[in-house]
Formats: sequence, structure tokens, C-alpha cells
Amino acid sequence: MLEYVFFHAEPCRRFVRFLQENDLQPEVESDQETWEVRLPEALDETLLERVEVRYDELLAFNQQLADETAAGEGDYHAAGVVLNLASGETVYAQVDPELLARIMSVLTPREFGEVVNAIVDAVENPDSRTLCQRMRDVTPHAHEEGG
Repeated sequence: MLEYVFFHAEPCRRFVRFLQENDLQPEVESDQETWEVRLPEALDETLLERVEVRYDELLAFNQQLADETAAGEGDYHAAGVVLNLASGETVYAQVDPELLARIMSVLTPREFGEVVNAIVDAVENPDSRTLCQRMRDVTPHAHEEGG
């Protein structure tokens, strides 16, 4: 599943409306502090690119709303990353908003999700082998394939 997280209802509503206008049926879940929109991963690459561009635009709007809220509530400024645990539980990791904004300026939400999921998997399923050892176990050497 592709997951998109918002911290305000309005950018989430706009994102869902955009998805529905593009014949997508998103799943939406909210705990009143965050809004999570989920889509199946099997999207056409062109449509996926449009979805990610729109999410980035609305993430900027989301940040603007957060800044306005922070101005009214002192220095409160927060951002988070959704973590999907093997148990099926979803938790949020708090991340410095400026750091997250820098990450999202370079990576698509899908790419960042892959990094986060790899970290969660490594924490939940520790493997003490080196990366080289893991690659050898997964990728047979050319001279071993012949016999």
C-alpha cells in the first residue's frame, strides 16, 4: 500500500478529492491528529507521478497550516513518519519538520516509504550478517551456477 499522511484535515480532503477525480478509491483513516490516505501500489507510473506531485503540493500546504498553528500556539512544530509494524500496528515516529521537509524535497513519498520500511524490517527482524554476506546468500556466483 502507498501511504500519504497529513496533519490537517483540509489538505487531506483536497488530496482525496484529487484521487477520486482520477478514478481512484483511497482508504482514509484518521485519529483526529493525523489523516492517513492509502492507495494500492499497482498504479500506472504516469498517474503515480501525478499523485506524488499533488501530494507534495498539499504537503507544502499542510506545512503552511502547521506554521500558522505554531504561530498561534508558541513554538509547537511537529512532523511524523508512519511506521507499519509486522504485527499490523501503525505507529508514528516524530521527526524534526525541517529535516522531513528536506528529505521530501529529494525523495518521493514512495521512495522514502521504502527506506522507512527497510529500517522497520531491520529492527523487527535483526540480521547480524554483513551486507556482503547477505548478498552472497541471495545471489549465487556465476561459477557456482554451472556446477
